[in-house]
Amino acid sequence: MRPSTAGDPLLGPCAAVALGVLLARFVPFRQAEAATLTGGLFAMAALAAWRRSPKLAAICCCIAMLFAGIWTAVAHAPGPTPEIDAEAREVVILGGCVVEPPAISGARERFVLELEPKTRAQVTLYTRTGETLPDLRYGQNIELDAKIRKPHNYGNPGAFDYAHYLSERDIYWTASGAAGSVHILPGSCGSAFQKFVMDLRATALARIARLYPDDTYQSAMVQAILIGQNYQLQRVWTEDYRNTGTFHTLVISGTHVAILAAFFLFLLRLCFVPESMALFTTAGVMWLYALVSGWGAPCVRAAAGLTLFSIGRYFYRERRPLNLLAAIAIGFLMLNPDQLFDASFQLTFLAVAFLGAFANPLINATTGPLTRGLTDLADVRRDMYLEPRAAAFRVEVRLLAQTLHMALRLPQKAARLIVTVPSRVVLLFLETAAVSAVAQVGLALPMIVYFHRIGISGLSANAFIVPILGVAVPIAFVALFTGWVWVAKIAGWILGISRLIVAWHAALEPHWRIPPPPFWLAIAFVLSLIVAGFVHRRAWRVTAGATLGISLILMLWHPFAPQKRPGELEMTAIDVGQGDSILFVFPNGKTMLLDGGGIPAFGGGERAKIDTGEDVVAPYLWQRSIRSLDVVVLSHAHEDHIGGLAAIVDDFHPRELWTGATPDSDARGNASWNNLREKAGKTGMKIVPLAEGQQFKFGGAEIDILAPSTDYVASDTPKNNDSLVMRIRYGSRTFLLCGDAEKPIERQMLSDAEIAHTDVLKVGHHGSHTSSTEEFLDAVNPEFAVISVGYANSYGHPNRDVLERLEEHHTEIFRTDQDGLITIRTDGKHLSAETGAGVPWGFTFPLAAF
Repeated sequence: MRPSTAGDPLLGPCAAVALGVLLARFVPFRQAEAATLTGGLFAMAALAAWRRSPKLAAICCCIAMLFAGIWTAVAHAPGPTPEIDAEAREVVILGGCVVEPPAISGARERFVLELEPKTRAQVTLYTRTGETLPDLRYGQNIELDAKIRKPHNYGNPGAFDYAHYLSERDIYWTASGAAGSVHILPGSCGSAFQKFVMDLRATALARIARLYPDDTYQSAMVQAILIGQNYQLQRVWTEDYRNTGTFHTLVISGTHVAILAAFFLFLLRLCFVPESMALFTTAGVMWLYALVSGWGAPCVRAAAGLTLFSIGRYFYRERRPLNLLAAIAIGFLMLNPDQLFDASFQLTFLAVAFLGAFANPLINATTGPLTRGLTDLADVRRDMYLEPRAAAFRVEVRLLAQTLHMALRLPQKAARLIVTVPSRVVLLFLETAAVSAVAQVGLALPMIVYFHRIGISGLSANAFIVPILGVAVPIAFVALFTGWVWVAKIAGWILGISRLIVAWHAALEPHWRIPPPPFWLAIAFVLSLIVAGFVHRRAWRVTAGATLGISLILMLWHPFAPQKRPGELEMTAIDVGQGDSILFVFPNGKTMLLDGGGIPAFGGGERAKIDTGEDVVAPYLWQRSIRSLDVVVLSHAHEDHIGGLAAIVDDFHPRELWTGATPDSDARGNASWNNLREKAGKTGMKIVPLAEGQQFKFGGAEIDILAPSTDYVASDTPKNNDSLVMRIRYGSRTFLLCGDAEKPIERQMLSDAEIAHTDVLKVGHHGSHTSSTEEFLDAVNPEFAVISVGYANSYGHPNRDVLERLEEHHTEIFRTDQDGLITIRTDGKHLSAETGAGVPWGFTFPLAAF
């Protein structure tokens, strides 16, 4: 059932290269040393082969590949980052070449501008009243006024390394400007070949828009699955695909390339093109498709795999998928060793490796012979060349077809089709389910680490969606190539069916999320997979299978305690950019999250594609093995505080929601508050309004509510002064949390004699001049001040005067834009603080799949 690895000689060198790239991250090496050792070991391997010592030659070769991996990692170490003499958010005049055609979504346009060779900026244009977006194309020289800043990562452990992801594309700045400031300059730039490719891409996108003029959903989906353009994809459209583990079908991946390659190869064979020529022609077309679809890594890897397969087929080499996979991995790692740490790379190669090591042998031992037995059913002579159970199945199917022929007086060919077609469909479904199951188990660890989820419904969802999209992709391709609207409608109808199937599966999917496992458990899972796949002794396989099952159960169950310190009160300000989200862990272990961050959409514009609660706050909580929260607190309903809370409620199932001043009826101007209340009703979460004067004990500490006052009435439109102001006391230490409360609320609290010295102040309104008056700070006189603020934000927060006033009070200032995650702890007597500045980034994975 399991293939021998003897025919896969490149697996060892591939593992050695990967290990070398990994070692270079932790051990300093010099390029000359690594190159010398690589050359010397290859020479030893050649000498051993000449002396007919194959084992020694293989060992020397693998060690040489290890040092080759180290050498290529050192050689590809990034150089100094280019600089622009401008402050963050400063308006500058940018001039350069458009090297990536614009993606348009509503009133926004995004493109890549090359300022100098290998030095680029990602530009987003917005329109003002009376303005239209410019018609930009590859190769145009342009000039515009734009606010520029360097990409900035969220400063939380395990956060997505956005800056590195952009730098891999030579993008070192992001810029934003008004569409009216763009001036197209005379002349052209770029390469003629790249211009041809980009014009072809732009033509394809324009044709898709014409084919679906009134259906934004279908237009965006077809752009995503054919061209790799996902800028118009809305999160609400794709969430069900993410939850069911079928999102990989919506982005350009190896699966899409394989489908299109099979379709194109089928057409060439219909035209009587010889097999070898058809294979090489198809491989060439796939390389062109990789260029047109944006040169995405999964597409390039698939095109490279098809090319190697074609070469091997031409020389009549035996097809060894694992060996082919290892060859492709070695090539890509030598070209770009950083790909080893890219989640897309890992998922792609692991998925194919598991299919080659487990799914193919499983299918060959079960349904594969039966499928082959259905070929040319009328030819009785084929029976003797099949294995017994396949021959017996073939005889039974033939007898059933003969029965239908005689009973219903059908032509024999029609009777055979009636029997074989459903049989093939059933067998295909079973094989797809088996492949999906193998992929789900094999990819369980990276899926949990990167996405904190495993789609249980994906076992059956993929069995439906993969074949359906396998039909939709070539049909959509025909519509794109011909411009026929009726074909486009068929593709859109098929996409609609896939949407319904995924929605049905998503409704059955339990909404559970899984924290990353401990390191020892991850190692046990990986080792058991390796042993189960490549060690052929029965006892070892049984032991590995049992270990694999136990490890998988432990990962899904995750019975590991959250990272907490009993007897201490912890306040952690999570870096959510320009917003607030603060985790409290109380002395008895209870947890409370104050606000969930969020990104406002100004002027009725489109909402941000990132969900701060789901993509920023939740990953940090899972990183600490926190699976549930006792209480969620909403300071007030501004988007930068409430925006992420809906996802937090879904993911962590808090029992209570504490609020400040909120409207009693539906707030027409606040969809986020209405959505949060609706979720509370569905989940049974109790909403607890709090007001001035309330005092109670919680989690071993004491909480005082200082604002809003009992007679404060909130309007439908949220205001800063709606904020819930809380004081938390533990032992002799106090924490004051001001939300976005402004000067009137500060004066009211001072007049009510509610304000006294506090040890830790969460500075109001992100350090704006509207808060933190001199009188207020005189009364509070904090030791530590925490400011939750976005890097290079457009508001100018924190205000210089506020910072100076805090410094005059000898207050230690912590800022999330500079310090990242900020944690302050107390045992009731002593205070300690630590920050997340310089935290290791988790992974580089664009919002796409493998």
